[in-house]
Amino acid sequence: MIDAIQPVSFALDDEVAFARSLGASFERHGFAVLKHHGLDEALIAAAAADAKAFFALPETIKLRYRDPGGAGQRGYTPFGIETAKGAPHADLKEFCHVGREAPGLSGLAPNLWPKEIPAFRAHMLGLYAALEGVGARLLDAVALHLGLGPHAFEDPVAGGDSVLRLLHYPPATFEGPALRAGAHEDINAITLLLGAEEGGLEILDRDGRWLAINPPAGALVVNIGDMLARLTNDVLPSTTHRVVNPPPERRGVARYSMPFFLHFRPDFLIETLPGCVSGDRPDRYPEPITAGAFLQRRLREIKLA
Repeated sequence: MIDAIQPVSFALDDEVAFARSLGASFERHGFAVLKHHGLDEALIAAAAADAKAFFALPETIKLRYRDPGGAGQRGYTPFGIETAKGAPHADLKEFCHVGREAPGLSGLAPNLWPKEIPAFRAHMLGLYAALEGVGARLLDAVALHLGLGPHAFEDPVAGGDSVLRLLHYPPATFEGPALRAGAHEDINAITLLLGAEEGGLEILDRDGRWLAINPPAGALVVNIGDMLARLTNDVLPSTTHRVVNPPPERRGVARYSMPFFLHFRPDFLIETLPGCVSGDRPDRYPEPITAGAFLQRRLREIKLA
């Protein structure tokens, strides 16, 4: 197994150079590794500690924060639910979702805050806002790379139902499936992932090889989701990825991570960008679809809805 991706520095002063480097990584891999992202390390550590504390609660308490009719979009989702499309086994994980706190926006479900962890709400909303800000800057770079106007994605993501996912993969036994998370693509526009230092994340390369993603400590792993891939006619591809079980010497170690799924607003029409269509690349998605309808379709495919 080899490392797939060279990191890109978010500290580049030249916006054009940064957009070019980021866009090249996305076009080649559908993924990028981001250094110097500027996120508050103390906030990340506090949120990670609260996530571990939540998953350490008894199952009966965690289930109080489950919304059975909410398609896993808020609160707790236990083991044995989410299943990669077409996979024979459910993923070996439990997770908790934190969404936008926006009472004035219709259609957004309320968050479910664990009373047992007093600072949970403040830490998670702080991290949510910080990741949303970084995501907006990354989308500005994507817009520049694609030759679009400044802040072209600002309106499509305004009010989008982005979610911060807290993930827990327990220590892996030698029995059962070899994958902690089955091969899949993300649904949303882009994903920003914290906590990928514990090995296991792999992406499927164009030649059919699985390539390990081993980012430097503290780096942010960013990938294109299906919504943005569809919008760009796969110029920016949504790459299949998975989480494999660790080697024997790491089997007793749990894996925690915090992906932020940045979404377009539900009524945004995902319609192929004209600049991403050519004679060599005909429109692969001639039927437009709203982001909300696309999300619901995909949630059904992975057994959350």
